[in-house]
Amino acid sequence: MTTTDKASTRDRLLDAAAEIFYREGVSVGVEALCRSAGVSKRSMYQLFASKGEVLAASLERVLPSYEALLAPDSQEEEAGPPRERILHVFERLERASAEPAYRGCPYLAALVELKDPGHPASVVARGAKEWLLGFFRARAEEGGARDPELLARQLMLVFDGASARAGAKVETLDGLTTTTVTALLDAAGMR
Repeated sequence: MTTTDKASTRDRLLDAAAEIFYREGVSVGVEALCRSAGVSKRSMYQLFASKGEVLAASLERVLPSYEALLAPDSQEEEAGPPRERILHVFERLERASAEPAYRGCPYLAALVELKDPGHPASVVARGAKEWLLGFFRARAEEGGARDPELLARQLMLVFDGASARAGAKVETLDGLTTTTVTALLDAAGMR
């Protein structure tokens, strides 16, 4: 097998893992994962020691696009003042949640389903959530919030709760999160 074949097999496996784990949850078996990717179990185990490592690698691989979707780089046109940057995250969440294939935040889902903080995918997922918390905290500090840490934690609670409820199809978010977040930003003295 050539290096290109291994890379191609790895890419197919990670693409399939990201899709199937998001759609069906992390309890999907190795056989279903390999079938979805069009690779043999032997090929999977040549590339990864376990299904958990495949899940962790797939979550890690999509992290840059997840971060870019929620919080554009400060150099981009969409950036703007701290308050607008926070609201932008929730506007994106509302738009994403309206898509028929939306199942919630993949990182929150992995944390909830796995329950093991030491699992390789839990480590990646926790890192993604810490990144978002840090993003909120930094914007809260920049915007003059009275207690940036508390506001960041409140925003995470809204984000995770909203994405879980929308992902479970028990809530539509159209305007709900942005209205809620606006009230939190006002109460925190965010400008």
